[in-house]
Amino acid sequence: MDPILKWITLAAATVALAFGGATLAGDFMGEGTATGLQAVAAPERSPAVEGPVAASAQPAALQEEPDGPFVIKRILPIDGPIKYGEWHWDDEGVPDGPLVMTVDLEARVLSVFRNGYEIGATAVLLGTQDHPTPLGSFPILQKKRDNISSIYGAPMPYTLRLTWDGISIHGSPVQNGYASHGCIGTPNDFAAKLFAVASKGDTVIITRGKMIGMGDSII
Repeated sequence: MDPILKWITLAAATVALAFGGATLAGDFMGEGTATGLQAVAAPERSPAVEGPVAASAQPAALQEEPDGPFVIKRILPIDGPIKYGEWHWDDEGVPDGPLVMTVDLEARVLSVFRNGYEIGATAVLLGTQDHPTPLGSFPILQKKRDNISSIYGAPMPYTLRLTWDGISIHGSPVQNGYASHGCIGTPNDFAAKLFAVASKGDTVIITRGKMIGMGDSII
Protein backbone atom coordinates (compact mmCIF):
# COMPACT_ATOMS: atom_id res chain seq x y z
CA MET A 1 0.00 0.00 0.00
CA ASP A 2 1.12 3.45 -0.55
CA PRO A 3 0.83 6.53 1.51
CA ILE A 4 -2.00 9.00 1.08
CA LEU A 5 -1.39 11.23 -1.89
CA LYS A 6 -2.89 14.66 -2.29
CA TRP A 7 -4.89 14.74 -5.49
CA ILE A 8 -4.13 17.97 -7.28
CA THR A 9 -7.25 18.26 -9.41
CA LEU A 10 -9.71 19.74 -6.94
CA ALA A 11 -12.41 19.94 -9.56
CA ALA A 12 -12.86 16.21 -9.31
CA ALA A 13 -13.41 16.53 -5.61
CA THR A 14 -16.45 18.72 -6.12
CA VAL A 15 -18.62 16.04 -7.63
CA ALA A 16 -21.17 14.91 -5.07
CA LEU A 17 -21.50 11.24 -4.11
CA ALA A 18 -25.03 10.30 -4.64
CA PHE A 19 -27.07 7.18 -4.18
CA GLY A 20 -25.57 5.11 -1.42
CA GLY A 21 -25.29 1.50 -2.24
CA ALA A 22 -25.54 -0.96 -5.02
CA THR A 23 -22.47 -0.35 -7.08
CA LEU A 24 -19.47 -2.23 -8.26
CA ALA A 25 -15.95 -1.33 -7.14
CA GLY A 26 -12.29 -2.18 -6.68
CA ASP A 27 -9.24 -0.08 -5.86
CA PHE A 28 -6.66 0.45 -3.06
CA MET A 29 -3.50 -1.53 -3.42
CA GLY A 30 -2.75 -4.25 -1.02
CA GLU A 31 0.13 -5.31 1.14
CA GLY A 32 3.45 -4.87 -0.56
CA THR A 33 2.21 -2.19 -2.91
CA ALA A 34 1.57 1.48 -2.89
CA THR A 35 -1.81 2.99 -2.29
CA GLY A 36 -3.22 6.39 -1.69
CA LEU A 37 -6.40 8.36 -1.60
CA GLN A 38 -8.03 10.07 -4.49
CA ALA A 39 -10.25 13.07 -4.53
CA VAL A 40 -13.06 11.33 -6.28
CA ALA A 41 -16.04 13.16 -7.60
CA ALA A 42 -18.70 12.37 -5.12
CA PRO A 43 -20.37 9.36 -6.65
CA GLU A 44 -24.06 9.01 -6.83
CA ARG A 45 -25.71 6.13 -5.14
CA SER A 46 -24.25 3.64 -7.49
CA PRO A 47 -25.76 3.91 -10.88
CA ALA A 48 -25.23 0.19 -10.72
CA VAL A 49 -28.48 -0.25 -8.91
CA GLU A 50 -31.56 1.71 -9.67
CA GLY A 51 -35.13 1.78 -8.52
CA PRO A 52 -36.46 3.07 -5.17
CA VAL A 53 -36.63 0.45 -2.45
CA ALA A 54 -38.18 1.30 0.90
CA ALA A 55 -36.92 -0.62 3.89
CA SER A 56 -40.48 -1.46 4.87
CA ALA A 57 -41.21 -2.68 1.37
CA GLN A 58 -38.34 -5.16 1.36
CA PRO A 59 -37.89 -6.39 4.92
CA ALA A 60 -34.88 -8.59 5.44
CA ALA A 61 -37.19 -11.17 6.92
CA LEU A 62 -38.49 -11.84 3.66
CA GLN A 63 -41.42 -11.88 1.52
CA GLU A 64 -41.31 -13.77 -1.73
CA GLU A 65 -37.73 -13.80 -2.95
CA PRO A 66 -36.53 -13.89 -6.52
CA ASP A 67 -34.68 -17.08 -7.25
CA GLY A 68 -31.01 -17.41 -6.43
CA PRO A 69 -28.61 -16.07 -3.80
CA PHE A 70 -27.10 -13.59 -6.29
CA VAL A 71 -30.38 -11.96 -7.33
CA ILE A 72 -30.90 -8.49 -5.81
CA LYS A 73 -33.71 -8.63 -3.27
CA ARG A 74 -33.09 -5.42 -1.34
CA ILE A 75 -31.29 -2.11 -1.73
CA LEU A 76 -30.56 -0.09 1.40
CA PRO A 77 -32.89 2.95 1.61
CA ILE A 78 -30.27 5.71 1.57
CA ASP A 79 -31.46 9.27 0.99
CA GLY A 80 -29.26 11.71 -0.84
CA PRO A 81 -25.61 11.47 -1.80
CA ILE A 82 -23.13 9.43 0.23
CA LYS A 83 -20.51 11.86 1.45
CA TYR A 84 -16.85 11.04 1.90
CA GLY A 85 -16.40 9.28 5.22
CA GLU A 86 -20.07 8.26 5.33
CA TRP A 87 -21.14 4.64 5.39
CA HIS A 88 -24.26 2.54 5.99
CA TRP A 89 -24.67 -0.97 7.39
CA ASP A 90 -27.80 -3.01 8.18
CA ASP A 91 -27.65 -6.80 8.24
CA GLU A 92 -30.39 -7.36 10.80
CA GLY A 93 -32.63 -10.25 9.79
CA VAL A 94 -30.74 -10.90 6.57
CA PRO A 95 -30.39 -14.66 5.99
CA ASP A 96 -27.06 -16.37 5.59
CA GLY A 97 -25.81 -16.73 2.06
CA PRO A 98 -22.93 -15.92 -0.27
CA LEU A 99 -21.29 -12.52 0.13
CA VAL A 100 -20.61 -10.37 -2.94
CA MET A 101 -19.09 -6.90 -3.00
CA THR A 102 -19.57 -4.52 -5.90
CA VAL A 103 -17.65 -1.35 -6.68
CA ASP A 104 -18.70 1.22 -9.25
CA LEU A 105 -15.73 3.32 -10.30
CA GLU A 106 -18.03 5.95 -11.77
CA ALA A 107 -20.20 6.30 -8.67
CA ARG A 108 -17.25 5.65 -6.35
CA VAL A 109 -19.45 3.52 -4.13
CA LEU A 110 -18.84 0.06 -2.69
CA SER A 111 -21.84 -2.13 -1.86
CA VAL A 112 -21.97 -5.37 0.10
CA PHE A 113 -24.63 -8.00 -0.65
CA ARG A 114 -25.41 -11.11 1.34
CA ASN A 115 -27.77 -13.62 -0.24
CA GLY A 116 -28.87 -10.82 -2.58
CA TYR A 117 -29.65 -8.31 0.20
CA GLU A 118 -27.58 -5.15 0.32
CA ILE A 119 -26.24 -4.91 3.86
CA GLY A 120 -23.58 -2.22 3.47
CA ALA A 121 -22.65 0.76 1.31
CA THR A 122 -19.95 3.40 1.47
CA ALA A 123 -18.18 6.05 -0.58
CA VAL A 124 -14.66 4.95 -1.48
CA LEU A 125 -11.34 6.32 -2.64
CA LEU A 126 -9.91 4.95 -5.87
CA GLY A 127 -6.80 5.08 -8.00
CA THR A 128 -5.55 7.74 -10.37
CA GLN A 129 -5.05 7.70 -14.14
CA ASP A 130 -1.44 6.68 -13.57
CA HIS A 131 -2.43 4.03 -11.03
CA PRO A 132 -6.00 3.02 -11.93
CA THR A 133 -8.26 0.65 -10.07
CA PRO A 134 -8.76 -2.38 -12.33
CA LEU A 135 -12.08 -3.56 -13.71
CA GLY A 136 -13.18 -7.17 -13.40
CA SER A 137 -14.24 -9.88 -10.98
CA PHE A 138 -11.80 -10.75 -8.21
CA PRO A 139 -11.86 -13.33 -5.41
CA ILE A 140 -10.56 -12.31 -2.01
CA LEU A 141 -7.13 -13.93 -1.91
CA GLN A 142 -6.02 -13.01 1.58
CA LYS A 143 -7.21 -11.25 4.75
CA LYS A 144 -4.86 -9.35 7.02
CA ARG A 145 -6.16 -7.41 10.03
CA ASP A 146 -3.09 -5.29 10.76
CA ASN A 147 -1.39 -4.76 7.44
CA ILE A 148 1.47 -2.36 6.71
CA SER A 149 2.67 -1.42 3.25
CA SER A 150 6.04 -3.06 2.66
CA ILE A 151 6.93 -0.24 0.25
CA TYR A 152 5.75 2.87 2.05
CA GLY A 153 5.27 1.74 5.61
CA ALA A 154 1.71 3.08 5.50
CA PRO A 155 -0.99 1.34 7.57
CA MET A 156 -3.57 -0.70 5.65
CA PRO A 157 -5.97 -1.98 8.31
CA TYR A 158 -8.50 -4.70 7.50
CA THR A 159 -6.89 -5.60 4.18
CA LEU A 160 -8.81 -7.81 1.76
CA ARG A 161 -6.32 -8.62 -0.99
CA LEU A 162 -7.76 -8.91 -4.49
CA THR A 163 -4.60 -9.36 -6.60
CA TRP A 164 -1.08 -10.51 -5.85
CA ASP A 165 0.34 -7.34 -7.39
CA GLY A 166 -1.15 -5.19 -4.67
CA ILE A 167 -4.80 -4.30 -5.30
CA SER A 168 -6.83 -4.54 -2.10
CA ILE A 169 -9.79 -3.19 -0.20
CA HIS A 170 -8.71 -1.69 3.12
CA GLY A 171 -9.43 0.95 5.71
CA SER A 172 -8.18 4.47 5.15
CA PRO A 173 -9.15 8.08 5.71
CA VAL A 174 -11.77 8.73 3.04
CA GLN A 175 -11.88 12.43 2.25
CA ASN A 176 -11.94 14.83 -0.65
CA GLY A 177 -8.61 15.68 -2.18
CA TYR A 178 -6.95 12.28 -1.95
CA ALA A 179 -6.42 9.24 -4.17
CA SER A 180 -4.96 5.75 -4.04
CA HIS A 181 -2.47 3.94 -6.22
CA GLY A 182 -5.19 1.53 -7.33
CA CYS A 183 -6.64 0.15 -4.10
CA ILE A 184 -10.15 0.70 -2.76
CA GLY A 185 -10.18 2.72 0.42
CA THR A 186 -13.13 2.61 2.83
CA PRO A 187 -13.70 4.28 6.22
CA ASN A 188 -11.98 2.25 8.94
CA ASP A 189 -15.19 1.43 10.82
CA PHE A 190 -16.81 0.15 7.63
CA ALA A 191 -13.65 -1.79 6.77
CA ALA A 192 -13.80 -3.49 10.18
CA LYS A 193 -17.38 -4.65 9.59
CA LEU A 194 -16.58 -5.84 6.10
CA PHE A 195 -13.48 -7.67 7.31
CA ALA A 196 -15.57 -9.47 9.94
CA VAL A 197 -18.08 -10.90 7.45
CA ALA A 198 -15.88 -11.43 4.37
CA SER A 199 -14.05 -14.69 3.69
CA LYS A 200 -11.33 -15.83 1.32
CA GLY A 201 -12.94 -16.68 -1.99
CA ASP A 202 -15.75 -14.13 -1.72
CA THR A 203 -16.22 -12.19 -4.95
CA VAL A 204 -15.57 -8.49 -5.56
CA ILE A 205 -16.94 -7.12 -8.84
CA ILE A 206 -15.49 -3.85 -10.13
CA THR A 207 -17.33 -2.04 -12.93
CA ARG A 208 -17.73 1.44 -14.31
CA GLY A 209 -21.29 2.77 -14.47
CA LYS A 210 -23.00 -0.60 -14.98
CA MET A 211 -26.73 -0.45 -14.21
CA ILE A 212 -28.46 -3.21 -12.28
CA GLY A 213 -31.61 -3.22 -10.17
CA MET A 214 -34.09 -5.22 -8.13
CA GLY A 215 -34.48 -8.72 -9.48
CA ASP A 216 -31.26 -8.55 -11.50
CA SER A 217 -28.37 -10.93 -10.93
CA ILE A 218 -25.27 -9.41 -9.34
CA ILE A 219 -22.94 -11.85 -11.05
